[in-house]
Amino acid sequence: MSLNRSEKEAVIAEVTGLAAKAQTLVIAEYRGITVADMTRLRIQAREQGVSLSVLKNTLARRAVAGSAFEVVGDQMTGPLIYGFSEDAVAAAKVVADFAKTNDKLVIRGGAYGGKALDVDGVKQLASIPTKEVLLAQLLGLMQSPISRTARVLAALAEKRGGGEAAPAEAPAEAQAA
Repeated sequence: MSLNRSEKEAVIAEVTGLAAKAQTLVIAEYRGITVADMTRLRIQAREQGVSLSVLKNTLARRAVAGSAFEVVGDQMTGPLIYGFSEDAVAAAKVVADFAKTNDKLVIRGGAYGGKALDVDGVKQLASIPTKEVLLAQLLGLMQSPISRTARVLAALAEKRGGGEAAPAEAPAEAQAA
């Protein structure tokens, strides 16, 4: 079913808005995927904040023209699904994880930071932990020296507390006597 001019303009405007907010675009060929599998992929993507769209390639090229994703315009051929995400790794992670279990989804490439990514680049991006995991790791690294120092100081205070308690009381008893 073809779209009329106003519908095409609406699609272009919507995808341009997605591209303006997104950090990453992942392109994958979906030829042969069942409707049930595609629905599962869309649900997983939605949970991770990834916008998946099946678009006409000419409309997609027009929508990303002038954006950081224009570098992948030459890869936009065939039946493709486009994954946009504001999180730098979310789109790559969702598509790559799904492609591991479904061989019909073939990653074609993507873009991040104005640079085109090949299949290996998308897989490397997918292997990076999510923002939440990285923040948790950073917090753990920052807390580690502090907590170790606190434990050492507590052990010292306990050791000194046991040894100094008697001498501190002795002068008080000597003054009373």
